[in-house]
Amino acid sequence: MAGRRIALKAVDWVAFAERVPPNQKGMFNALKTRSDAISAKLTSLPESPAAIDWSYYKSAVAKAGMVDDFEKKFKALKIPEPVDTQTSAINTQEVEADKDAKAYVEASKARVAEYEAELDKFKNMIPFDQMTVQEFNEAFPETKLDMIKYPYWPHKPIADLV
Repeated sequence: MAGRRIALKAVDWVAFAERVPPNQKGMFNALKTRSDAISAKLTSLPESPAAIDWSYYKSAVAKAGMVDDFEKKFKALKIPEPVDTQTSAINTQEVEADKDAKAYVEASKARVAEYEAELDKFKNMIPFDQMTVQEFNEAFPETKLDMIKYPYWPHKPIADLV
């Protein structure tokens, strides 16, 4: 049993506490208290149950063969332990989540580089109040007015008004 206890992953309560929202601190503290109580109780238990002294029961029980029958049934008793079917699925999800997180971080670094280049462009341009219309159109071509599509801007053509 101790081998199985060691195999279980320990919870990093400090890292867990950092991710708990302030409005759920009470529930987190209750969970940690309960988990600590269960862990303390499990560690206080012996690794294997105490052995049964069958010879004592054979001498104490008056009915012959009853203790032998109980001993035979007890030794034949096998309590099935649940089979772990979810750990492999959880591990694959963890690997996929790690891949997704790394891809997101790389994409974020690329976006940061683009934004820093754009920020440098804005830092190095002339202030808006000192720009001419031509300089503004060169700096921001997407805002340049299309005189072919809108020749009467800001006025609408007479044909559109009717």
